[in-house]
Amino acid sequence: MSRKQRSRRAAVARKPGSVPHWSVSTRARTALALAAAVLAVGFHAVYRAHERTSSGGAAAPAIPPVQAALPPATFVGGEACVGCHAQETAKWQGSHHDLAMQPADETSVLGNFADAKFRHAGVTSTFFRRNGKYFVRTDGPDGKLADFEIRYAFGVDPLQQYLIAFPDGRIQALSIAWDARPHSEGGQRWFHLYPEETPRAGDPLHWTGIQQNWNFMCAECHSTDLHKNYDAQSDRFATAFSEIDVSCEACHGPASNHLTWARREGDWQTLGSNHGLAITLDERRNVSWALDAASGNAVRSRGRETTREVEMCGRCHSRASLISDSYEHGKTLLDTRRVALLDAGLYWSDGQMRDEVYELGSFLQSRMFAAGVTCSDCHEPHSLALRESGDAVCAQCHLPAKYASPDHHFHPMASPGAACVACHMPTVTYMQVDPRHDHSLRIPRPDRSLSLGTPNACNGCHAKESPQWAAAEIRKHYPDPKPGTQDFAEAFHAGSLGEPGSQQRLGEIVRDLKRPGIVRASAAQRMTPPLAPAAIDTLAAAQRDRDPLVRFGAVEALSNAEPEQRVRLLLPALADPVRSVRIEAARALASAPTQGWTDAQRAALAQGVAEWIAVQNFNADRPEAHTNLAGLYAERGNSEQAFAELARAIALDPSFSPAQVNRADLLRALGREAEAEAVLREAIAKTPQDAALHHTLGLSLIRQNQREKALRELGEAVRLAPNDLRFVYVYGVGLHDLGQTQEAERVLEAALLSHPNDVDLLFALTSYLREAGEIERALPYARRLVALAPQDPRVRTLLAGLEAPPEP
Repeated sequence: MSRKQRSRRAAVARKPGSVPHWSVSTRARTALALAAAVLAVGFHAVYRAHERTSSGGAAAPAIPPVQAALPPATFVGGEACVGCHAQETAKWQGSHHDLAMQPADETSVLGNFADAKFRHAGVTSTFFRRNGKYFVRTDGPDGKLADFEIRYAFGVDPLQQYLIAFPDGRIQALSIAWDARPHSEGGQRWFHLYPEETPRAGDPLHWTGIQQNWNFMCAECHSTDLHKNYDAQSDRFATAFSEIDVSCEACHGPASNHLTWARREGDWQTLGSNHGLAITLDERRNVSWALDAASGNAVRSRGRETTREVEMCGRCHSRASLISDSYEHGKTLLDTRRVALLDAGLYWSDGQMRDEVYELGSFLQSRMFAAGVTCSDCHEPHSLALRESGDAVCAQCHLPAKYASPDHHFHPMASPGAACVACHMPTVTYMQVDPRHDHSLRIPRPDRSLSLGTPNACNGCHAKESPQWAAAEIRKHYPDPKPGTQDFAEAFHAGSLGEPGSQQRLGEIVRDLKRPGIVRASAAQRMTPPLAPAAIDTLAAAQRDRDPLVRFGAVEALSNAEPEQRVRLLLPALADPVRSVRIEAARALASAPTQGWTDAQRAALAQGVAEWIAVQNFNADRPEAHTNLAGLYAERGNSEQAFAELARAIALDPSFSPAQVNRADLLRALGREAEAEAVLREAIAKTPQDAALHHTLGLSLIRQNQREKALRELGEAVRLAPNDLRFVYVYGVGLHDLGQTQEAERVLEAALLSHPNDVDLLFALTSYLREAGEIERALPYARRLVALAPQDPRVRTLLAGLEAPPEP
């Protein structure tokens, strides 16, 4: 989808993190964590970015409430704004916001519809016109060629997509898009968004599939006052908007009160100093930037006191999961969005964008944001153009005499490499033709390419050279380089590898109030079990942080604490003023025993769970939501309702394996193992390349004492997903238990070469080597285990047994 496209792999992993759900064991259930996704829209999913640090120190104060006691504002349409705001309207006209979505006609359609043909995956699609309308003849939901009318043109540059409406209210985005770039840049052609994929009818990634659905994937950020209006009973959409494009009120909020004030009508005098505006985007008003000759950088005349503007833009320019489309201008994003943190898979360990994450999560970690810069310092907010062209936009705050010089950038003047963005805002190309700048505005660090495996701007241009070469070149010019703002990279990398001491390093970042809120929140989220006492203390304190993003990261981490700790620590979060925070806590506590709780605590939990259920119902067009609900009902012993929700999930997307896996697991819990096996075999017949299905079938066969067959399925899961350590662990245990000890050791040792700090793999291998009498091979693994889990009595017992002198 335009701006919201996801790869097949990302399609089901829709949010970072997971909600606990039922399964056979901790090790087996983690294989099914995808089922707990709370949906990422352009999230991703998907960061959480709010009321964070302003000019360098403590967290910024919370966004002040919009004027009290205003009558409810309504949307009046952008035409009502033109009379008083002609200049702004003139700038907006023709902008990407103005042209975000348009009815398909001769003024909007850019593609070649003169019987143009495009062939992909054995299907020849033809683009043509009939009676003044635009059509494509392509494979439909039944796989047969048919004619479909193009209802809307979607976007304009560097590509344009086309939307097709269906009778049930679904609007689907064609996967064949028009390259709107000029011929000289390789454009003016049809191309497929998934050139390496061959999605057929029935595949979620096919243009008629659930992953190409405009109502969910795209609509909220391409129109004004969008309401999805999905009815789960009829499985139909009645999606509505007040204006088809991104108009005035998309950013400024419903304007009826402002119009009353402007016309001096009714009780206009009661509308106060904000003139009836839903949100006042005035953070730059009466602010100047003074260039400091010594540093070459500008300083803001006064600190930024709110993050209203950045969050307003971040509403759409972020990777996030929608939890409501009742957005209220001026309130924190986390009330209606689950914003993605700097999650592994979305970002590199140094915070560079990796997956399609848009701008917010990058900008929030930048030195510019900390210094008080807002989006409109660089971008004219109505035309969306840069305030100045090229390097001149940077020269607003950075002295050209210092920075626009070969002494700084070491490239010939006016060459591509001399541009500020070449080094400090490198691009990643999405949707085949859409290069997007990383807004973290970082110092190039090719040395981290060597130590952490992260990309770097130098080799982005000098592709034929090595990172070693790039690092050496940087050292020539900067023998004592500055670390840059993203000095959390090493700790994040260590945390992702589970290295000894990594939890302590992450905790130091969480406690450092001078760091960006998104970095502190991400560090909290990365503190995974088992949580040491110091980590628990750090996360408990973070739950009281002024930044809701940090609170959210802490709650997410504490959701994985031991049950007794979880109850004690998360109870206060049920009263958090921000919806994303309190419903995350509510879901973690939903099935906790409430004996000894006060009536107020029980009421807070009931309210939080009700809010969480409302989020799932809002996203009832998605299989993830129904699978989430099924998990809650199963935990509470309501298997009938759990089965019903899983049936809805599978009906929405038969290929959604987490629903199939959880359905089988629920059958297992009810003692209906043969039915569970049948469910899994039926699912595998439809999606034979799904590793989780094979893994779960293997577990079912083990329980039925069909161990040879089980081992084949467990091995197939590892073959399909060799980097999933959960699958490797279970397969290794299965091999050992079937007497194939040497093969078990080989499988476990091979996995440890690339994942040397996985406690489960280490414990299993050490135990098997000790059992085989190979003490010398076992000892290094046991010592590594002690370094990783020093508090675990099993580990110390294992090491003591290995180090004990042999009996005479």
